[in-house]
Amino acid sequence: MSLERRTLGLIEDDPIMGESLSRSLALEGAKVHWWASGSEALSKMPTAALDAVICDIRLPDRSGAEVFRELARTRSPPPFLFITGYGDIDQAVELMREGARDYLTKPFVMSEFLARLEEVVGRQGVPSDPVLGVSPAMQNLEQFLQRAARVGSNLLLTGETGVGKEVCARYLHSQRPEPRGPFVAVNCAAIPADLLESELFGHEKGAFTGAHARHLGYAERAGRGLLFLDEIAELAPKLQAKLLRVIESRSFHRLGGERPVPFQARLICATNADLAKRIAAGDFRSDLYYRINVLSHHIPPLRDRADDLEWLIDRFFAEFSRTIESDAVGMSALAYDAVRDHAWPGNVRELRNRLERAVALAAGRWIMPADLFPERATAQIMPDHFIAPLDCARDDAERRHIQRALAMTGGAILPAAKALGISRTTLWEKMKRHGIGASDS
Repeated sequence: MSLERRTLGLIEDDPIMGESLSRSLALEGAKVHWWASGSEALSKMPTAALDAVICDIRLPDRSGAEVFRELARTRSPPPFLFITGYGDIDQAVELMREGARDYLTKPFVMSEFLARLEEVVGRQGVPSDPVLGVSPAMQNLEQFLQRAARVGSNLLLTGETGVGKEVCARYLHSQRPEPRGPFVAVNCAAIPADLLESELFGHEKGAFTGAHARHLGYAERAGRGLLFLDEIAELAPKLQAKLLRVIESRSFHRLGGERPVPFQARLICATNADLAKRIAAGDFRSDLYYRINVLSHHIPPLRDRADDLEWLIDRFFAEFSRTIESDAVGMSALAYDAVRDHAWPGNVRELRNRLERAVALAAGRWIMPADLFPERATAQIMPDHFIAPLDCARDDAERRHIQRALAMTGGAILPAAKALGISRTTLWEKMKRHGIGASDS
């Protein structure tokens, strides 16, 4: 991939090295911003996205590592290629664990530098497969969680029951730099109130009747990993006060214990409740709310992101096809229509459960609306005119496939056409025939 028309940042205090790299990059057709110190780079770095940053690790005022980490605290940094001496290789490797793309050791020849930089810029242009969804809302959420994974701040996830708050917490945990500790999930509403304190923070032998041995709670078992507290709004006032102390002191006491136990885990809380209303009603502590709400994100309900429906169905169907013995090979067009018409009050969890049941109990090769929504089914046999002609079924499959490709490329026509193996003109013609609209970006 050429560096032509790429916008690059160069952080290099050596005037000879800086001039040489700037000239070489300009000859390749790149636009170069050159800064002689870390402070200058942080103050003058453009808000518009850079295609890459070339950064010396050793700078006069602050290290290149500090520049990278400072950027990561406020926004997602552009791809970094670090230049380092042999004595700093360990630090360069650690920076790659934190998200830097590559490093190059001195001395190097210019051809090696340009080839390595082209790889960094090229990798940045390749979209990764979506993990949480293809809708703009879920793509934004995925990017937010990637950035949030780089810091240790407490995070609050809100959204209706079934939208996938734990899935999002697990995704953030998967994006944290290695080494990662365990992921420990606790549903605060599922544990009786009189047992929750012991389950969360543990107890010593003899702390209460029936405590025959020391018990390590979820907070201790999480270690340096991640503690996910779901349904945080259901915590009793006493536990709200204790959790606040744990967050502030980063330690806790087991029930019946005298020595403090360090709390080292990353904390993510989640709720489907309106915490502002709970605070106004006196049911939730405002000081605890501000402690758990350092970072926050609302996960929209499935009915507001219809673009994700078919993507989720494809993922779930592939999963169930591997684990469930079934004759079903796919969804009928009528089933897709029924899915699009449903309000999904139970969100992604409801979709998953309905599809799992449909795959397990499907009477034929194609899942029908009655398989997904048996409560709507009648004893009447479906008349023949409900079976779409084969040409209609092919058109429907082609339309859905094109829509999925466009969703994956953010509506960009040329990348979608390349992915589909057809020309841009052919894709436009098919979109027009199927009534599909998209913006060329």
